[in-house]
Parts: sequence; structure tokens; C-alpha cells
Amino acid sequence: MINKNEWLIVGYITSCHGISGQVKVKSLSDFEERFLKPGMRWLQKENEPPSKIELISGFKQPGKNTFVLKFKDINTRDHAEKLKKYKILVSTNKLPKLQKEEFHLLELINLKVKTLENGQLKIIGKVINLENEKNNLLVIELFENQKRVLIPFVSEIVPVVNIKNNFLIIQPPKGLLEL
Repeated sequence: MINKNEWLIVGYITSCHGISGQVKVKSLSDFEERFLKPGMRWLQKENEPPSKIELISGFKQPGKNTFVLKFKDINTRDHAEKLKKYKILVSTNKLPKLQKEEFHLLELINLKVKTLENGQLKIIGKVINLENEKNNLLVIELFENQKRVLIPFVSEIVPVVNIKNNFLIIQPPKGLLEL
């Protein structure tokens, strides 16, 4: 469960775009308006406290999951360069309401991971993190050997997510957990 009064990472500033202070952002959100609609946003460098910044404009790069943003008072490439690796945050108090079967990716962390073996559900580990460079990947720590494995977060491999009861079920292809 997501705690109120906390922060959710919705994107990462990856690089500069052009010479007038624009930045490229890798989205971790299904809500594009976070990168398109002008208004106040929050940026965070590493573990420093978040700071307010005003989004002036943004657009989605065609065919990609990246956006180009323009922030107030960031007017040169040098200014934009200093924002690389910053996280774009939203307050968990401002999260949109979700439909009954929807959830925020952050809610997957700490879920128990189960597999179906011989008709029985067996707990094999827990989700300890998410990776989202090119695809959504679950970082799972296996209880048996404390090994960490990456599991693609796709319905064919993760057919059941039960946030209410704190578990998900995976059906990994043969050999995936041994990698």
C-alpha cells in the first residue's frame, strides 16, 4: 500500500535537448499529463529533499516513452545539464483514483511472489525493487538462496497481482529463475 504524504517517482531526467534548456525525461507513468500540462512539479537529486520547479511546456517524442520538457528559469544547455539524473516526483496525496483492478507500480514492492507447483501455490520470494529502463522488470529476491532475479512484468509471466492480499503469482519460463 502506498503511504500518504510520500513521493512517487514518475520520471527521470536523462539528458539535455537542444540549447535552450529543455530536458529529456524517461516516463515511469501512464499519465502523460504529468509531462504535458504546465504547472508546479517536484524534482529530487539522489536523496536530497525535493524542490519545486515550474513546468512551462512539454511534448512526447513520437514513437518513444520519452518527453521533452521546458522548466521555468532553465534557459541554457548548461542549466539543463545540471538536472541530469534528477527524479520527477508527485506527492502520493495527488495520485489519480484508479479503477478496481488497477494499481500503482510502487505498490508491487514487498509483495510476496508465488508460483504454482504441482497444483499448490508456493511462496518463493518477494519483490524488492522495479527496473524500468526499456521494459518494466520486477526485481525479486528468492528466499531459497537470496539470489536476485529480474522478471519481465508482462501478463504472460505475471498473470495475477493481488495488492489487497499482498502477493503476485508468476509463471516463469523454464530456466528464468536460474539465470
